[in-house]
Amino acid sequence: MLREEDGVAKIPGWYSQQRRRYPRLMEAYEKLGAACREAGPIDAKEAALVKLGIAVGARLEGAVHSHVRRSLEAGATADECRHVVLLATTTIGFPAMMAALSWVEDVASRKQKSSKR
Repeated sequence: MLREEDGVAKIPGWYSQQRRRYPRLMEAYEKLGAACREAGPIDAKEAALVKLGIAVGARLEGAVHSHVRRSLEAGATADECRHVVLLATTTIGFPAMMAALSWVEDVASRKQKSSKR
């Protein structure tokens, strides 16, 4: 579950636990992710939105949550994240899009509440 401290997103507890349990594996995974991001010309915001789209298409709720947080941290707006989900409608279908949109709102609404404090 996402933990916040002073409105700043923290790494989910489950992920942190696995980093402690399998440090070499998680380090290799994180290095692979960095190498993939550095392999091409798109910037961090675009990459985060692409990863959000992939998570939506794969229908992975936890990954959608993660990539919404990462997109927002990379400078995307909540509306841009929502638009990524809306674009998926004709590919994954309306019910799946609506589910993914609710997952975006899980994070976007939390972020909005924390910024009003």
